[in-house]
Amino acid sequence: MACENWLMSSEILIAHCGLVPYEEGVRLQAALEARRQADEIPDVLLLLEHPPVYTKGRRVTPAELPMGEEWYERQGIEVLDTDRGGHVTYHGPGQLVAYPIVSLAPYGNDVHEYVRGLERVMIGALAKHGVEAGLIPGETGVWVGGLKIGAIGLHVSRGVTTHGFAVNVCNDLQPFEWVLACQIEGGRVTSLTRELGVEQVVAEFAETVVASYGEAFGRTPRTVDLDDLGLSIPTATLRRAS
Repeated sequence: MACENWLMSSEILIAHCGLVPYEEGVRLQAALEARRQADEIPDVLLLLEHPPVYTKGRRVTPAELPMGEEWYERQGIEVLDTDRGGHVTYHGPGQLVAYPIVSLAPYGNDVHEYVRGLERVMIGALAKHGVEAGLIPGETGVWVGGLKIGAIGLHVSRGVTTHGFAVNVCNDLQPFEWVLACQIEGGRVTSLTRELGVEQVVAEFAETVVASYGEAFGRTPRTVDLDDLGLSIPTATLRRAS
């Protein structure tokens, strides 16, 4: 399909990937990013979880990992560099991570406008589950009162986004207390499970996020497999993640 048709299309492809090691998630994004930049595929939204990992954005400082990287690794948490913006972020099982590989051309290549849209996606999805979330002036991400529940960190290359946003659904919040995650003092985070007092399911919340993304951006989601995108995750890699 020609480039102009992709830009005019309301369709966005949705791939549910399960538990994926962080570096494998980066590889999947890079492969899709190149194809999206070449207008070989439409926009894609990857939904997944990661094994425990701290990722360091381009603005990270040593104070954000006060225990030292070796200490975190002894707790079973990887510490990895990333090319997204922002500071240290924690990912772990039970947290929904969404990676949009999206052309910003329909948004006038305005990154800030697209980020505002991702905030609306998270706020809308949380509202459907009965949690009232909002913004804090001068901060990115989504908050419930003074507690952060959703984070955003994008990378843009040749007009196409990678990385994206993450929402705490039913993940362990302890690792946030061990770092200065996203420049937030330890403990100032929450999750959907904590707010509702009942264990929540990531897969169910993911479906709500898909619907909310469609509403926020006027898109038509279509679920596909990674095979449909010409991609796969090596079985050995998945075994290490489980």
